[in-house]
Amino acid sequence: MRVLITGAAGFLGSHLTDRFLADGHSVVGLDNFITGHRDNLAHLANEPRFSFMEHNISEYTEVPGALDGVLHFASPASPVDYLELPIQTLKVGSLGTHNALGIALAKKARFFIASTSEVYGDPLVHPQPETYWGNVNPIGPRGVYDEAKRFAEAITMAYHRYHGVDTRIVRIFNTYGPRMRPRDGRVVSNFIVQALNGEPLTIYGDGSQTRSFCYVDDEVEGIYRLYNRGDAFPTNIGNPVEYTVKQLAEIVVELTQTKSQISFKPLPEDDPKVRQPDIARARRMLQWEPRVDVHDGISRTIEYFRGLLGTPRMAERVAKRTAARR
Repeated sequence: MRVLITGAAGFLGSHLTDRFLADGHSVVGLDNFITGHRDNLAHLANEPRFSFMEHNISEYTEVPGALDGVLHFASPASPVDYLELPIQTLKVGSLGTHNALGIALAKKARFFIASTSEVYGDPLVHPQPETYWGNVNPIGPRGVYDEAKRFAEAITMAYHRYHGVDTRIVRIFNTYGPRMRPRDGRVVSNFIVQALNGEPLTIYGDGSQTRSFCYVDDEVEGIYRLYNRGDAFPTNIGNPVEYTVKQLAEIVVELTQTKSQISFKPLPEDDPKVRQPDIARARRMLQWEPRVDVHDGISRTIEYFRGLLGTPRMAERVAKRTAARR
């Protein structure tokens, strides 16, 4: 196959690129580096089956040659990013998805949209099955991301029903692992970087809110199976094992052996109190479920950040990003 992956320089996009290449396929990566980074693709510089376009998918896009698949992973995905980039987030979820669907239609390619558990909002049903329609505040600060992804799902289904495009929708739950950006606003990377730097681990709220953490290798395997063997309807891909945010902080403290304390700050507006996927559909249709235990996955991620933070270039990037957010 030859596939286009938008957001290929991002955390998940780069791992997904590697997965397609590992199976012998060719990948055209597309990214404008608004949140992705060139380092995530540097190891592919001499890979003949990989080509790259630096481009914004929210603008007119033309991809030369035949394509078998279009996988749309371009979007700011952490709260820090989409709160700083609200218009870009809405554009890539709407205009970007429309453009990517247009490419799939023109190329007679399969279309795959990376949606999110955020479409469930602050859920009133727990755990969350794909049949749950969600509890989203469309005008709250997080609405730019939630509604962008809900629109992306809606237009994807419209192209499927009206134009007959072969489509897939994945709802991605909290994922972590190597190639996450330091201080990107996600709880795993924040805790690990704070612990390794000897800073207090910052918990928003009292830490009782729950999340379900899926290691990136498991997440990408689920996504890859869904692309190849799924159907047109949304599918949750995430780890159903639930932890409180405070429990996660304690795991990071234990595994890093830091002397850092835990500090508490007010809970942001519309922050979900619970988040746990019902993955019965993925188990049944894809014979998939996560295999990496959170302690093992967090240990691997800690080692990645130890190496990353030790490089002068990365230390400078982290310092600049931290200063910009104070």
